[in-house]
Amino acid sequence: MTDPKNLLYTILLSFALALAACEGDNSDVGQVEHDEQAVAGPDRGEPEADPATFKNYIERGDWSAIRERGVLRLLAPVGMTDLSLPRDGLPSSTWRELAEKFARSRGLQPQWVYVQGFDDLVPALKDGRGDVIAINFTSTRARAEEVAFTRPLQYVRELLVTRADAAPERDETKPLLVAVRRGSAFAQTLTAAGHEHESAQDVEGKGRFEVRYLDEPLDHDRLLSAVASGKYPATVVDSNLADVLLPYYPQLRVSETLNTQRAIAWAVRKESPNLEQALNEFLTEEHLIAEQLRERPLRDWSHIEESRTLRVLTRNHPASYFMWKGELMGFDYDLLKHFAEQQGLRLSMVVPGPDVDLAEALNAGLGDMIAASLTVTETRKEQGLVFTRPYMQVEEQIIAAEPRSGATVLPAAELLAGARVAVNPLTSYRDNLQVLAQSQQNPLELVPVKGATTEYLIDAVARGDYPFTVADSHLVDIERTYRDDFAVVGRLPGEQDIAWAVRSDQAQLLEKLNGFLNAEYRGLFFNVTYNKYFRESKRMQTPLEERLRSAKRLSPYDPIVREYASAVDRDWRMVISQMYQESQFDPQARSFAGARGLMQVLPRTAEELGISNLYQPENNIRAAISYLEWLEDRFPRRLDFDQRIYFTLAAYNAGHGHVRDARKLAQRLGKDPDRWFGHVEEAMLLLSKPEYYREARFGYVRGREPVNYVREIRDRYLGYLSVARKEQLGNQSL
Repeated sequence: MTDPKNLLYTILLSFALALAACEGDNSDVGQVEHDEQAVAGPDRGEPEADPATFKNYIERGDWSAIRERGVLRLLAPVGMTDLSLPRDGLPSSTWRELAEKFARSRGLQPQWVYVQGFDDLVPALKDGRGDVIAINFTSTRARAEEVAFTRPLQYVRELLVTRADAAPERDETKPLLVAVRRGSAFAQTLTAAGHEHESAQDVEGKGRFEVRYLDEPLDHDRLLSAVASGKYPATVVDSNLADVLLPYYPQLRVSETLNTQRAIAWAVRKESPNLEQALNEFLTEEHLIAEQLRERPLRDWSHIEESRTLRVLTRNHPASYFMWKGELMGFDYDLLKHFAEQQGLRLSMVVPGPDVDLAEALNAGLGDMIAASLTVTETRKEQGLVFTRPYMQVEEQIIAAEPRSGATVLPAAELLAGARVAVNPLTSYRDNLQVLAQSQQNPLELVPVKGATTEYLIDAVARGDYPFTVADSHLVDIERTYRDDFAVVGRLPGEQDIAWAVRSDQAQLLEKLNGFLNAEYRGLFFNVTYNKYFRESKRMQTPLEERLRSAKRLSPYDPIVREYASAVDRDWRMVISQMYQESQFDPQARSFAGARGLMQVLPRTAEELGISNLYQPENNIRAAISYLEWLEDRFPRRLDFDQRIYFTLAAYNAGHGHVRDARKLAQRLGKDPDRWFGHVEEAMLLLSKPEYYREARFGYVRGREPVNYVREIRDRYLGYLSVARKEQLGNQSL
C-alpha cells in the first residue's frame, strides 16, 4: 500500500495528469549539477548546454509556439536553485516544483535555463532565451514596464538582516553597508529608504544605506552565512525565505522591516498573453485543488458532524458525478446529497483524478468515504476498505464495436481467447480478466490504459482502437441512452456488488450509511433516482448526451469572459462558475433587489464604474469583473491565494462589510479569520442570530446565502477542473 504522505505528494504533483505521458523520466528537466545545466547570459552568445540534455534556441512566440516545440524553458539565476540545501519549505524549491508541474500538466517538458544573475533574467526572457521567470521573483513597477507578471503567488515583507550582536542603535551619520545580489529588487527599496539621496550608495553622510552589489552567484543561504561570519554587515531577504532560513543562523536577527507588501510572481514576455493566461489558470486551479486535496486527520462520524461537512471521494462519470449546464448530477451524488440533508451536513465531492487509487486517497485522509460505483472485491478489502451493504448488483459486460452477425454469443473464455482487452488497471475488471486469462489455453492480452474512464474506453472501442473492453452493466445502460455505436457481445461470470466504502476505523459512519441504505433501498426516493439514471432513457437522454465532456467551452459567453478576466489575471472558469450561480447564463435575469444581467450587477455599482445597460452581456461582465477586483483589494494581502478568492466571492454576494464582521466574529470565537471554509463561514452563519448581529457593525445578514454561494461556486469550478483533467488524460491516451 502506498504511504499516504507520498500519495498526497503524488496527487498534487500529477494534478493535471500529464505525468501519464512522462512518468519516471526526468532526464530533460535540468535538475543536475551546474556544469550540466544550460547557462544563458547576455554577453555569452548562445546558451551553453550539455547536448545530451538540452540545446537552447531563440523563441519569442506565445503559447502556440511553445506548445509546438513541446518544451517550456524556465529561467533562474545560477546559485538560486536551492538543490544542495537540506532545508524544507524553501520558496525557491516550491516554485520550482510548481513550474515543472505546470509544464507537465500542459503536456510540455520542463527545461531549466540558468543565467548568471538576477539582472540577466529579464534580458534573457525578452531575447527569447527562456519562456518564464519561475523563481521567487518580486514584481516591481520597473520590471512591470518590461515584462508581464502573473497573478501574485504570495505577498512578502522585505527584512533587513544583521548580526544579532550588532548595536541596536547604529550611527545614523554613517550609511549601513548592505550586500545584495546585482539585479535584485532590494536595491530599489534600500534607495527609497535613503529619502534624501537618489543613490543608496551615497556614503558622504545622509543616506541610510550603502549598497554592495554582489556579482558572484550566491544563494540566500550563502549570503546569510557571509553576514553571520562578519564578511558583510547586513543583507535583505524576503520574509518567506527568512521564516525558513533564519532558524539555522542564531547569530543573525531581523533588525528592520523595509517593505511590508511585495508581490512574488512569475514573469513572461509582454507579447505572450496566452502563456500568461495559461499560468494564471493553473495557479488558481492549483491553489484551490491543493486546498481540497490536502492531507487531513482521518475522521469518523463525530468529527464529520462537528465540521458539518461530508467529504466524498468519487469519479467523474455519469453514474456517480457529472455536470450538465452548470448543475452537478449523478446517481451516487443524488443519493448522498439526500443522506447529507437528512443528517444536516454539507456535501463536498472530491475528485482526485482518474489515475489515483481511491482506496489510497481515503487512507491518506483526502476524503471521508468513497462513492464511485465501486465494485466490492477482495483486493479492495485487502487495501483496508470496508463496504456498506450493496445498493446495486451488476454484470461485467464485454464491449465490442459491433455484434458478430449471425453468431451465437460465445462464453467469455472463448470470446476473448488471444484477444486484446483494454481496461483501466485501477478497476476490478483487471483482476477478473487476469483470473480468466489463467484458465485459457490462448490467454487474452490485457491492455492497461491508465486513468481511462468507461466512457473513454467505449469510445476507443467504437473508433477501432481496441477490439474489446469491459464495463459494468449499469454504466452500459447509461451509455445506451444516447448512443448506439457499440454492442454487448458477452459477459464475465457472476454478478458484482456495488457499494460505498469507508475505512475500518469508521464504524459510526458505516452504521449511518447502512441505516440510510436500509431505509431507502427500493423505496420511493431510491427507485425514482435509480430509474432517472438507468431506466428512463428519454428523461436522461439530454443531460447525459449534453453533459460536460470538455472544459474548453463552458458557456455562450466564454470569449467575453476570457478577455476581461485575463486582463486582470483572473481564472475565466471561476467567473463562469459564478455567472451560472447568478443567472444560469440568462442575460435578461433580474433579481427582486434590482440586480441585473448575467452577473446580477446592481445599477448603482455599475454607475460607480461608469458602465450602463447591464442587460448587454459585455457591459455586465466588464462591470462584474471590475467589481471583483475592487472587492479583492479590500482584503489584506497576507491572505492565502485561495482564501482571497473565497472572501471576494462572499463579499460579492453579501457585501464587504458583512464579511469583515464575520472575520472579526471568527477571531472572537477562536477560529481563523483568514480562512473561509470551516472558520469565517461558520461565523457568517451566526450573523443571522440576534445575539451576534446586534454587536456587528453592519448588522443582520442572511448568513446561509453567502455560505452556500461560495461553496456552490467552488464546487462547480472544481467540477470544471475534473472534466478538464479527464479530458487531458483522454488526449494523452490516444
